[in-house]
Amino acid sequence: MNVHEQDVARVTAALEGAARPVAIGNARVIDADGMRDDSWVVSSGQGVIVATGTGQREFAQACDQVGLDAREAIDARGRILTPGYVDIHAHGAWGASFDDGADGIDVARAGHAVHGTTRQVLSLITNPLDVMCANIRTVRAKMDERPDILGCHLEGPFLAVGRKGAHDPECLTNPEPHIVEAMLEAADGCIRQVTIAPELPHGIEAIRTLAAAGVVPAVGHCDADYGMAKAGFDAGAGILTHMFNAMNGLHHREPGPIPAAVENPHVTIELINDGFHVQDPMVRLGFGFAPHRTAFVTDAMAATGCPDGAYKLGALDVNVVDGHARLVSNGAIAGSTLLLEVAVARAVNELGISPVAAVEAATLTAARAFGFDKPNAVTGAPIGLIAKGFAADFNLIDPADWTVEHVWCAGRALK
Repeated sequence: MNVHEQDVARVTAALEGAARPVAIGNARVIDADGMRDDSWVVSSGQGVIVATGTGQREFAQACDQVGLDAREAIDARGRILTPGYVDIHAHGAWGASFDDGADGIDVARAGHAVHGTTRQVLSLITNPLDVMCANIRTVRAKMDERPDILGCHLEGPFLAVGRKGAHDPECLTNPEPHIVEAMLEAADGCIRQVTIAPELPHGIEAIRTLAAAGVVPAVGHCDADYGMAKAGFDAGAGILTHMFNAMNGLHHREPGPIPAAVENPHVTIELINDGFHVQDPMVRLGFGFAPHRTAFVTDAMAATGCPDGAYKLGALDVNVVDGHARLVSNGAIAGSTLLLEVAVARAVNELGISPVAAVEAATLTAARAFGFDKPNAVTGAPIGLIAKGFAADFNLIDPADWTVEHVWCAGRALK
């Protein structure tokens, strides 16, 4: 086995296995609720946090409650403890895409999991309808096997041709009712998000249908002006797919979709913080548009965690140079090689964003987009905070550079 194969086997076995109690002490907890030094957390064998606090006596009592000895707990030695990162828009890693069947999902998920992304919505690229439906069914089956997969995001095929990015134009189509229904039938409830250009024929109707089915439609890859984007959000769209990318930009007489998303308090705004998709001045500016509603996403493709070279995005050829992926055919940006670990570290170390806000953007904001910040049928316990009753999703992080050193998902040690 090579290094990746060993990690894939280990992470997959852990996620398919049982949860164990976890006790971590002497940590600097950072989550959306703030920063707390000299803190501890204890979770049960059901993968749920039973107590958090700062006093050693209470720590010992909480450990005893779950059958652990406080003297044998993990000593964080002042390192940062955050909730596990949640990525709601990513396509792959370690040479595999989430469209590559069950084995591909195992590989790509491991590539993100060992860097702290404990939960992920698996983004599926534009393909022929029968292929997309088969890929949706594969995601649904994997959800029954392990807790880290939150469902799927369909980035296509309902995209504007002029804003298609790296999607195959031969497979793009309008969101006609029978196509939407076929996808919903294949999903059996596993579709979390569908990116739609609302100006397409049937676009607003499709947004209403998806929202009524419990899906969160997203406005993106579109030529929509402000009015059309607002109509999409008013019809039930709850996400703006990777702000600034594949859409009309900000203009003082042509506002475009970004202000429509910012003005709507129910919309979560995706942002790719790699300095390439969106350069740093615009990341800083955009991050301030909608406090507590901007979620860091990666849009990571198969080359994530791999050397530069030739890769595939769906059926299209991609070349990666200096970590940047572009289509061979026309040079269009073809996803990223970003990890949420890097996005958070960049936010804190390079952009001057507060650690609390950066962690929130990679945890609670993403979870809230789908209601996972509350008890729900997918994750069971809520995710996104280090708090009693929340899932035991933890990242133990080096404060010097924000490298993720240890990872737990639902009480399962992944790294």
